[in-house]
Amino acid sequence: MRATLDMQDAVFGGSPRAERMLSAILTRQSNGEYVELRAAEVGGRIVSAGRIDPIVATAFAGIWGGATLPEYRGRGIYRALTAARVRSAMSRGVRWVHSDSTEFSRPILERAGLLKVTETVPWTWERTAC
Repeated sequence: MRATLDMQDAVFGGSPRAERMLSAILTRQSNGEYVELRAAEVGGRIVSAGRIDPIVATAFAGIWGGATLPEYRGRGIYRALTAARVRSAMSRGVRWVHSDSTEFSRPILERAGLLKVTETVPWTWERTAC
């Protein structure tokens, strides 16, 4: 799991989130939540990964963190991982999948049947101590 999250940090850049994400996923799993992380390896190296998070007591799941190392893009790896994540979620009763994807992933997700319905603007709110 850690190697997968480190690879995603390398792809997305910015501040490292692997440690925080690992802790959050392990906590959720220990609380009985289902979180599935899928990865593709080449020669023992994680080259692509993503997770699927079914939303408890609903027919929805979020598809998150999809990333592929630049030198492995264009080979269908991300598409195959996306299909595997969605099939797995559907086997658990999920009917609808949502994604907050980048413009790089959006065309692949649209070819898989997802439709763009809105946009989000990511940000972090920080406030000073009072």
